[in-house]
Amino acid sequence: MLHDQAEFEGIIQKHPQEKRSLIPILQDFQATYNYLPPVALNMVSQALAVPLIDIISVASFYNAFSMEPKGEHQITVCVGTACHVRGAPKILGEFERNLNLEVGHTREDGKYSLDSVACLGCCAIGPVVVADGEYYAQTSIRNAGKIVRKLEKKEKIND
Repeated sequence: MLHDQAEFEGIIQKHPQEKRSLIPILQDFQATYNYLPPVALNMVSQALAVPLIDIISVASFYNAFSMEPKGEHQITVCVGTACHVRGAPKILGEFERNLNLEVGHTREDGKYSLDSVACLGCCAIGPVVVADGEYYAQTSIRNAGKIVRKLEKKEKIND
């Protein structure tokens, strides 16, 4: 995947060139590219004088950051205890079948990413699914297909 290094530099320069800017810079890269491009991380390391291993440690610690490209549509299924006992593993399996995609991966066409998380902090309304930033409470297996169709419909409207 090719990116313009001048764009990377522009993102970095929007922030003070100090160590405390690391997370805001990474957030900007994530928002712009749906992942953290390796070349950008090297540039951030040089600009902030922070060792690359420290940047990678921060990026891999937070679920908000991805080191691999994410799909246009991102679906996350909570599999924490409350959601798990209410059927989250079966819901996750239904998304895998609907999308022809294994959890933790992005489909080859770049349309969808499917992930699971240990907790979204919404235990009272579980099982919870987040699709393109929208939370779906008390999700059932039947809802998985509906959520995918809604994302596909949104895509057609935006084309």
